[in-house]
Amino acid sequence: MYKLLASEGRAKRGELQTIHGVIQTPVFMNVATQAAIKGALSSEDLERINTIVALSNTYHLHIRPGDEIIKKLGGLHKFMAWDKPILTDSGGFQVFSLASLRKIKEEGVYFSSHVDGHKIFMGPEESMQIQSNLASTIAMAFDECIPYPATKEYVKNSIDLTTRWLVRCVSEMKRLNLMDDTINKNQLLFGINQGGVYEDMRIEHAKIISDMNLDGYAIGGLAVGECHSEMYSILEEVVPYLPKDKPTYLMGVGTPENLLEAVDRGIDFFDCVLPARNGRHGHVYTNEGKLNLLNAKHELDDSPISEECNCPVCANYSRAYMRHLFKAKEMLAMRLAVMHNLHYFNNLMAEMREALEAGRFSQYKKMRLEGYKLC
Repeated sequence: MYKLLASEGRAKRGELQTIHGVIQTPVFMNVATQAAIKGALSSEDLERINTIVALSNTYHLHIRPGDEIIKKLGGLHKFMAWDKPILTDSGGFQVFSLASLRKIKEEGVYFSSHVDGHKIFMGPEESMQIQSNLASTIAMAFDECIPYPATKEYVKNSIDLTTRWLVRCVSEMKRLNLMDDTINKNQLLFGINQGGVYEDMRIEHAKIISDMNLDGYAIGGLAVGECHSEMYSILEEVVPYLPKDKPTYLMGVGTPENLLEAVDRGIDFFDCVLPARNGRHGHVYTNEGKLNLLNAKHELDDSPISEECNCPVCANYSRAYMRHLFKAKEMLAMRLAVMHNLHYFNNLMAEMREALEAGRFSQYKKMRLEGYKLC
């Protein structure tokens, strides 16, 4: 059950009750694609940096080690030693990202594995079965992520297909949650709004899926090539047509600036690989913007990444040491930078929640956006 605790304009401060604990929103989900954070962070590390939700990838875990193996081992929570909420995406994004390796048909999608080329089929029922085997807290409906740009005709046909697939997802999840051997019989299902950058089609699809009374609603198919202003415009037009008493999720976004702007437009959930990916390359986030630790100016800098940050990295290590680790190609460099970045994103969301509770979100957003321009 989703409970709205506070609001300011369209911005929401809420909480979602789940079988694996309460999700405080707005929230940034830390991406553990293959049941692990890229950058060598453990589940204990995620606890230390105040992670609320981990996100894992249905397609990749189906490929290896295999969702049936994970089920035999007690489900994804037990497998990765993480007892808080986990959201699994549906595999639908791979329909988009593996375009050269797939064929989309009414029944589902035919893939060639990116690992060894073997043939794979995934449709709505298969996606729900895999996610049920993983026993995640929240499962995502199987959809097609529409490429950018795309014609109105293509988008219309894709939306219709995604809607038919959603109906099948709902039916299959109900069946699976009633089975005796299902690990998580309280698995939640989020539907996904599609429509490219066509506002009228987005709105129409939002109306259709809102009537299905799902546990939550995602906006997919953004951050795939369109500019930020287009993305914000879509959010402004579409979010009002999604249920206000259900959580909203903007998939695959984004930068700290994106998070602030999207929360202002009514988004609860986010995920993105950027903080971990940038951290692995020596780019770290601060309230003054993003720093490149490889720059020569940090060679003798004994200050932490950020004086304002209370993460385990800033409490113990200097920019000079971090720069040395990256130059020496030590694995510890990536681990520490990723830990800091994920802590930064988690803390940013916590500060947004506090600002919403205090009725000062607009001031907080303005302060943060002005700070990011300094670096």
